[in-house]
Amino acid sequence: MGKVAVVYWSGTGNTEAMANKVAEGARGAGAEVDVFTPSEFDGGKAATYDAIAFGCPAMGSEQLEEDEFEPMFAGCRSALKGKKIALFGSYGWGDGEWMRSWEADCKNCGAVLACESVICTDAPDDDAQAGCEALGRALA
Repeated sequence: MGKVAVVYWSGTGNTEAMANKVAEGARGAGAEVDVFTPSEFDGGKAATYDAIAFGCPAMGSEQLEEDEFEPMFAGCRSALKGKKIALFGSYGWGDGEWMRSWEADCKNCGAVLACESVICTDAPDDDAQAGCEALGRALA
């Protein structure tokens, strides 16, 4: 089975809970899984994984977290060409625009979205948790 990285930023714990479910799903499907925060991950590490799940909540006016996550993600863009990835995150307002923009950005840098992104309002409910597990399985 493959080697999967789960990289997330969480301010309230909602996206962290989602990351743990993604990792659980990938491990359950037989993948070797490492979980990272943005300060622990970069483009060099991205190149060593078969697949990567990125998780970040919507911040500000529906954008990625700017101090830690966005700089890390920008540093990974060149390593994502042809790489199987998946996206997840939570939000408290808006309509999910940050995720649509993020998906477009990933496609523009040549990443391969392995499955439908998982988003939820606030804490992940049962459906979001199941979606995160499925996301992990899709990456494995």
